[in-house]
Amino acid sequence: MEQPNFSYINSLCGDDEIFKQKLLDIIKMEYPEERDIYLKNSAAKNFKEAANNVHKLKHKISILGLEKSYDIASQFEKNLIEGNESLQEEFNEVLNIITRFLNEL
Repeated sequence: MEQPNFSYINSLCGDDEIFKQKLLDIIKMEYPEERDIYLKNSAAKNFKEAANNVHKLKHKISILGLEKSYDIASQFEKNLIEGNESLQEEFNEVLNIITRFLNEL
């Protein structure tokens, strides 16, 4: 599976390391709560809310350069809107990869 990277962040920030760090700090602050809310709604089978949570998480996935994972998230969001949990395992693995990456920063 693909790994998070800084390619998009670097294209946004250029040589501005302060801006890059602020952006990463925001992601590190917001991501765990967004992930936990998604997991709670997913476990409760609140598909509409879980779809909204996935929609928010897609932005973090994109910023972290995970193009294939973004596609998975987009399709999973559509599935949830239809009450379908297929791609849940794949999406949860994306979340696990992001969690490990952010914890190592």
